[in-house]
Formats: sequence, structure tokens, C-alpha cells
Amino acid sequence: MDALVIGAGPAGLMAAEELARAGRRVVVAEGKATPARKFLMAGKSGLNVTKDEPLARFAAAYDSDWLAPMLAGFGPTEVAQWCRDLGQEVFTGSSGRVFPKAMKASPLLRAWLARLAAQGVELRTRWLWQGFEGDGLRFDTPDGPQTLRPPVTVLALGGASWARLGSDAAWVPWLAERGVTITPFRPANMGFQVAWSPHMAPYFGQPVKGAMLTAGRQSVRAEFVLSARGVEGGAIYSLSRALRDGAALTVNLVPDLAPQVLVARLFRLKATDSLANRLRKLGLSPAAAALVQEFGRSLPLTTALTALPVPLQGPRPIDEAISTAGGIARDSLTDGLELRALPGVFACGEMLDWEAPTGGYLLTGAWASGKWAGRHAAAASG
Repeated sequence: MDALVIGAGPAGLMAAEELARAGRRVVVAEGKATPARKFLMAGKSGLNVTKDEPLARFAAAYDSDWLAPMLAGFGPTEVAQWCRDLGQEVFTGSSGRVFPKAMKASPLLRAWLARLAAQGVELRTRWLWQGFEGDGLRFDTPDGPQTLRPPVTVLALGGASWARLGSDAAWVPWLAERGVTITPFRPANMGFQVAWSPHMAPYFGQPVKGAMLTAGRQSVRAEFVLSARGVEGGAIYSLSRALRDGAALTVNLVPDLAPQVLVARLFRLKATDSLANRLRKLGLSPAAAALVQEFGRSLPLTTALTALPVPLQGPRPIDEAISTAGGIARDSLTDGLELRALPGVFACGEMLDWEAPTGGYLLTGAWASGKWAGRHAAAASG
């Protein structure tokens, strides 16, 4: 082989494709029995590949500006065309999110794997990386232990969430021992725990729609879901970075009502009505009304409706998070994503210390960094 890629997720397969396009003989080693398991899981509810918006706005959603040249080379426009080139037409939803018309990840992955095979890329499954052995890379394989010494290697092992799908961060101590700086992993795009009272149980699983959520200086208009464990869903994920870092969560349950209109409606309600009846007459859904009764009884009703505090007990465990923040620190990498402490070894995808929201940013970031690492690895391999 001319190049080894460890990890057959979106970033690793993109690195392999770039290496093969440069004429390199590529082997992809995947620890699981099948490739791209987290990618397939993410696509079960609709594969959101990118977001149709100007590149500058798109890149600003990431917390790491050093990804900008990678996104400029493989951003929203390029991702959409790449899907079309694989025979998967895409469409843009009302929110700007871009999906394959098939909506699932499996047709895209099948077409991609077929193209990689036609390019000569060899996929070895159940090849689990076990760390370093001298100057080699040690694997547990179906044929017993194997040690490889490829000219160049691209690591694409994922972050620290969804360990059962392969992203278990087992690689962290192996790289740290070789002098690579690792920023500790934290959950990203995750739900938060709430200490509910027993009366909330009937509302678990129900969405709260049309609300405006605020955390610090950031606000988002989207639905979220009440669960036995707390709150989750798109609105919560969008605010997860601020909430994780300590911002308080408040919810405006009537964002379409001007303050004077709300006051007038409250004035017309009977003073003898129960709180439950007043909330029903205001048009709140049962789940939204339950939230007010849970956390707003001691507040003026206008405050409970427009700035309801929802006390959080911290994020859900990292393994439940959609993605992670943290990973290989920027100063441990060259501009080409080569590890300074390990010449000839490159890294990409969620292994790197960057964070982005859901909505197409995660996949595009993984693909863009994989393409970037593959291109520079190809140049390094001669």
C-alpha cells in the first residue's frame, strides 16, 4: 500500500477517496464489521448533508476558524454536487438544510463504497487499531495480530460519543504518549437533565412547538422535546454549547404575541379561573402548559409565559451526545493536518478539536477535513 486510512466513517472514506484520486494504493482499516455505522445511524431520521447558505455564514457556525480553508474547498456547494455525482439528487428544505431525495444514508454510502472499490481502495473490516508497536501500527484482525508500516497514515477514528458504533476515543492515550496534545472531550449537540416532579410524567415524549429559547446572548426559534431524562431536540442542541458552558435557559412560550397583546389577553381572563384553565384559554399546548405549572407558579404570569426559567442539571452523558467538542489540539497539527509529533501521520474528522451545531455542519466539517488530510497525505507520500 501507499497509504493507510484508519476509520471508515465519512472523514476516513473521504480521505481515502482523495488519496486514490491522486493515484495512491489505499487500504482502509475499520474496526467494526461494516463501515460508517454512525453515519448510517445519523441518516435514519433523514440525512442532513449540509446547509444551503453563503460560505462565510456557514463557516461562522464553527468554533474553529482554522477550518475555513477546508470548508472553502469543500463547502455546501461542493457537498451537494458530490452527492449528485454519486447519483443521489438533493433538495433544500425550508430551513436551508440539504437532504438527499432518498432521505437515507444507505443509498449514498452504497454508491460511495462502489466508487471507492472501482478506484482500487481496499476496505478491511474487523481490523481494530490497538495502538503503536515501535514504529508500526498494531491491529487486532480476523487473522490474528498484524503490524503495518505504511508510508503515510490518516487517522479518522471519530470522537468520544456513540462508542458502540466505533467512536470510543480509545486512541487518546496512544497519541498523548507520543506527544500529541489532546483537548479533553466534552459532549456537544446533546440533551440536558432536568429534575422533573412526578406530575410531568404524562408529557414525556411530547414536543413544545413555536417557542423561543434563550441561553446567554443566543436565541433560537425551534421545537424541543420533554423526556424522562430532561429536554432535548433541535432547539436544545442549537444552544448546547452555551448551556454546557453555564448559561441559563429561559423559554418564551408565546413569542408571536406582542407584550401589549399578551397583557390584554391576560386582563380578559377570569380571576377565578385556575392556572390550568387560563393557560388553556391562552392556547398553550398541554406540554407547554405543564412547563409553566412546573417552573412558573411563583412568577408573574407574563414572566412565566415569556421568560420561563428551566433549571438544568447538566448535560446528558457524552456517549449520548450527537457529537463532541475537544480532540487533537490545533497546535499539534500542521496546516495540512499532519501530526507534528508523528511525521507522516495525519488526522481528520471528529478527532480534531472543533465544534459545530447540527444542521449539516457536522457532516460537511468531517468531509472537508477528510478531503484536506487526504490531499496533504497524498502529497507527503510522493
